[in-house]
Amino acid sequence: MKTSDQYHKWVEWSEEDQVYVGKCPDLITGIHGDEPVRLYAELCEVVEEVLSHFGTTSRTLPTPKTRPMQEVA
Repeated sequence: MKTSDQYHKWVEWSEEDQVYVGKCPDLITGIHGDEPVRLYAELCEVVEEVLSHFGTTSRTLPTPKTRPMQEVA
């Protein structure tokens, strides 16, 4: 598993802004765009860049806290 896979990422539509917003709250506040699939790919690239920056500056990565909702039995 890649380190970036530990961090939950998603894209959602913002009615308020009339644009798609890509989020990874454990690492960045978000990015926006018009095409959800391309935006998700860009979000993954940004997350990789953030993780790389943490590594090159010897900073400790934040613990992943955001998790997708799991099915309740």
